[in-house]
Amino acid sequence: MKKQEYTVVEAQELLEFLIAQMPDTSRTKVKELLARNVYVDGRRTSQFNFPLQPGQRVSIERASFQDRLRPRDLDIVFEDQHLLVVNKHEGLLSNSRNPKDKTVITILNQYLDATRQRCHAHIVHRLDRDTSGLMVVSKSKEVSQRFEEDWKSTVYDRRYVAVAWGHIEPPKGEIRSWLTDGEYCVLSSPTDNGGKLAVTHYEVTQTSRRYSLVDLKLDTGRRNQIRVHLRELKHPVVHDPMYGYKDDISPVSRLCLHAYRLCFRHPVTGRRLQFETPVPAPFLKLMEL
Repeated sequence: MKKQEYTVVEAQELLEFLIAQMPDTSRTKVKELLARNVYVDGRRTSQFNFPLQPGQRVSIERASFQDRLRPRDLDIVFEDQHLLVVNKHEGLLSNSRNPKDKTVITILNQYLDATRQRCHAHIVHRLDRDTSGLMVVSKSKEVSQRFEEDWKSTVYDRRYVAVAWGHIEPPKGEIRSWLTDGEYCVLSSPTDNGGKLAVTHYEVTQTSRRYSLVDLKLDTGRRNQIRVHLRELKHPVVHDPMYGYKDDISPVSRLCLHAYRLCFRHPVTGRRLQFETPVPAPFLKLMEL
């Protein structure tokens, strides 16, 4: 957003004040701005004849060219010349071999093309289709490779929140198993069976009559890791069609798993970046039941 601020010098109605400040803007355009983009002392105001007094601050917020082209199917929470951090909505694939599928990558490539950035989006890490939350996507293969070369020290904190069935005991602990890809789902073994070691730390932060709100931190990032590990505890993620209860009667229509925190050292600038999103509203509603 671009923000312009003005200080009122003499008593005047808001529309006439704006017209005076923007002599090169048509009266119609000024009215359009006033309908949704004007603030007086920090409060949005759309009243044309709002009486301004000396000393008041009038601000106008306008979407930049790049802001207007931002995608609707995901939220861009950070962008620079090297990478993007996005908040992926549930139901959206991270990537796909089928070019006709709508994915994070196809959506961002459309955005990068529309904003004439002359680059392409590259997956750094994936989220399951029905998991929402924070992802980092690079604008070059080189930046993606830098993440891959030193993932553990580059990405120093990555956390999820989930709603699980029942009350988990103990309420804090570690889940460790070896995961292998089966024909239809990921299989878990408590002993090394040649699969990949997966380690998840969990802590219950809130409980209700039927559910637990769980904070989860990953030491590893295996496919379906959290979903499999909560099933191992016999407290699967709510509304999980693959690893959950077949007779799931929860009043939600989405998988209750969200990647809420992502902290990493920028692979080019070295700057430490930290991002966090709120717990999705449907999760909190379940905790009231």
